[in-house]
Formats: sequence, structure tokens, C-alpha cells
Amino acid sequence: MGKIIFYEDRNFGGRYHECMSDCSDLHSYFNLCHSIKVESGCFMVYDRTNFMGHQYFLRRGEYPDYMRTMGMNDCVRSCRMIPVHRGTFKMRLYERQDMGGRMVELEDDCPNIMDQFNMSNFHSCHLMDGHWFVYEQPNYTGRHFYLRPGVYRRYSDWGGMSSRMGSIRRIMDL
Repeated sequence: MGKIIFYEDRNFGGRYHECMSDCSDLHSYFNLCHSIKVESGCFMVYDRTNFMGHQYFLRRGEYPDYMRTMGMNDCVRSCRMIPVHRGTFKMRLYERQDMGGRMVELEDDCPNIMDQFNMSNFHSCHLMDGHWFVYEQPNYTGRHFYLRPGVYRRYSDWGGMSSRMGSIRRIMDL
């Protein structure tokens, strides 16, 4: 179980809204978000409704000046709680949309997709077990995207702007 609190003002002031699960539209609860407390669990927050737009990962802690800390605008429009996963991890990456072309399977972190699989682009994936971050650049850098179990028929399904992905990491021990 997780708990996140969004505040309109910096340093946890002004109107606030508490969330303990996924929320696809936070706009009706507050206009702007300048500070956040994550009391338990981990969350992804998004700058657009329905878990779209830029994504930011927040773990337990206080973010008194959210915009400056995270380098994002003051629009937090949705959030998703990341559940703790204890078990195996398994993901299949496909060269083309709709699970087409060459396929590679992952069960562990991959710091450099190009070096390990000679594959710099993948257009779809099937995530069978666990929760993962996909990064635009090698060595877990650049924009990242949260993927939970499911089928992603094209990179836009996980919020990607491009099919170029550099590394993948399991989300463990949050």
C-alpha cells in the first residue's frame, strides 16, 4: 500500500490531495503542484491525464520544491502506484510493431541493448512478469518509461516518442 500527498504550494503548503492508488485525473483536486510527500511506496507521476506525458519516478521522501527538484512543470495530472513485485521477471522485445520481426527475451537488467542484442530499436514488447523501467539511453540514463505487465503493440503504448531505447532495468526492492 502506498500513499502520496500533492500540495499546491512549495514546502507542503496550500490545498492538498492524498492518494493511495492509481488516479488517472488529478486536475479536479488541485490546479498546480509545487511540492509532494511520498509517505509510503513508490509512484510514477505524469504531466498529463490518463498516465500520459512525461513520467517521473518518486520513492518515499519529501519533495518540498517539486518543480526545481525534478525539472518538470507544475502540472501533475495523474499518478500510478508501483506495486512491489516479488518473483520472476520476464519480458520479450520485438523488432517491429505488433510483436513482429526478431524477438529477444529478458529476465534481467540490460545496461546496453545494442551491445547485448545488436538491437538499437524495438517497436513492441510483451511484459509477462515484473515491473520495469525502459530508458532512452544506455546505462539507465535519459528519459525513462514505466512498464507493467501487459502487451505494448507499439512504443507509443508506453509513452515513448521514439523506438530507440538504450537500456532496461527491473524495478526491485522499492
